[in-house]
Amino acid sequence: MTRPPATSRSTLLDSTTGARRWRSIKWGIAFVVVLAIGVGALFGSRLGKDPNLVETPLIGQPAPTVRVPELEKPGGLALPELRGQIVVVNFWASWCVACREEHAALTSAATNYRDRGVTFVGVDYQDQRDAAIRFLDELGRGDGYRYVADPGSRLALEFGVFGIPETYFLDRDGTIVAKVTGASNYPLLSRTLDDILAGRTPASRPEGQTFQR
Repeated sequence: MTRPPATSRSTLLDSTTGARRWRSIKWGIAFVVVLAIGVGALFGSRLGKDPNLVETPLIGQPAPTVRVPELEKPGGLALPELRGQIVVVNFWASWCVACREEHAALTSAATNYRDRGVTFVGVDYQDQRDAAIRFLDELGRGDGYRYVADPGSRLALEFGVFGIPETYFLDRDGTIVAKVTGASNYPLLSRTLDDILAGRTPASRPEGQTFQR
């Protein structure tokens, strides 16, 4: 009877190595699948929660005192100089798409509330001066709106800016009383300013765009 050819040592080694490689591949695939499920669960758990609702320990605190240069003219501005007025501080940049979306609402609110003792301050964030000015030339400037630069992001760091646009509301004493994360809109700006003008604490909105403590 003819015997089957003997399996060589090299063939056995190749078979064993191949099996080990296949097990490694299977474990790698399993890890990727588990990781994907975990990430999906994390994001799924956030569905229905507005990512714009971000708490800030600055609510109820005095506004930062950092002095920053004017964007389009000589001189500078420190927020304490505006005490006695209600101040809206908006961090923006020419490269920010959401900033473009909210710009008309901000300039309209600045114009409409100027005679009621409200001043808007636009802080150009991590931007090129020429690009920022072109942005304003294209989209317009609010009446009495103050535009400033922020070299080294010093003012942004003091405010704890996480991402732009972000908007802060200061009462007449220079205290931060409300914050909007993400793009603002006119009704939201108007309601918040009306609350402050009436001496009310701005309330968190159902849409989760403002925060107050």
